[in-house]
Amino acid sequence: MKIKGIHHVSAITANAKDNFHFYTEILGMRLVKKTVNQDDTSMYHLFYADETGNPGTDLTFFEIPNAGTTYPGVGSISSTSLRVPDNAALDYWKERFTEHNVDHDDIAMQGERKIIRFRDPERQRLILVSDEKNDGIAGGKVWKHSTVPTDKGIIGLGPSKLTVRKAEPTVDILTKLLTFKQIGSYPSEVTDQPDILVFSTGDGGTGAEVHLEVRKDLPQERPGRGSVHHVAFRVEDKEELTKWKDRLEEIQLPNSGMVERFYFRSLYFRDSNGILFELATDGPGFVTDEDIEHLGESLALPPSLENQRKKIEARIKPLETKRSH
Repeated sequence: MKIKGIHHVSAITANAKDNFHFYTEILGMRLVKKTVNQDDTSMYHLFYADETGNPGTDLTFFEIPNAGTTYPGVGSISSTSLRVPDNAALDYWKERFTEHNVDHDDIAMQGERKIIRFRDPERQRLILVSDEKNDGIAGGKVWKHSTVPTDKGIIGLGPSKLTVRKAEPTVDILTKLLTFKQIGSYPSEVTDQPDILVFSTGDGGTGAEVHLEVRKDLPQERPGRGSVHHVAFRVEDKEELTKWKDRLEEIQLPNSGMVERFYFRSLYFRDSNGILFELATDGPGFVTDEDIEHLGESLALPPSLENQRKKIEARIKPLETKRSH
């Protein structure tokens, strides 16, 4: 039983069309799956990733049209990192962000890595992190039709930052239940706040880290558009996920039980800080029901929802996702 790294991060958007434009045209990610939230089929669930949607590269969004403003605070997944190949790529992105009027900061250091903090149009808190010094889990491959050069593009998810009022409950989940180990820390950007703790699992590196921030000065986060719903961690397969379910039941931690997502199988639980975690299998993946050359172009539905296709398509607004090459 070993957590391999980050599997995906799921966030909230109030406008799927604008979201699609930003993440594909500006960030150059590929929409590898256009589907619906299996728990509420009236909303889109969009998956942006590398060329095939490899585990560890997916940033996903639920569309909630009436989602309000996010008020940042504790009990949250407060930023999502996206990996780029090297430091030179950050220079490219700084110019690109300026060209496209993307709200961003200057290149900075986060521990020993160079980063750029930026925000999407809904104030999603994002970080580009350089893989220059990464010797851990490998990144993905930039789609050949990306709007960004393949040697500068986003190759996967980097560290997720969790912001909490008390460290201990989340540290216990990461280190005593899951397979993370603390490997370091770096100073908070906020005066008089504790250092941010760095936890790593599996082969380590940017794709296998969680950063834990303790803030004594913030209220509880009020989530809305631009907030993160959950972070998912990678497990090998269904058999291993079953062992994790048994482990959660053994320690009497409330959880969702096994959930069939068709593209992967999942298990959800919260820590006492309110952070929602998911464990997700590496397979079977996004090419299960679509040709690799046409991923994300049509509305994909798992077999359990196929008999509702007409009803579902009537309820959601068309999202033009087919690009000319």
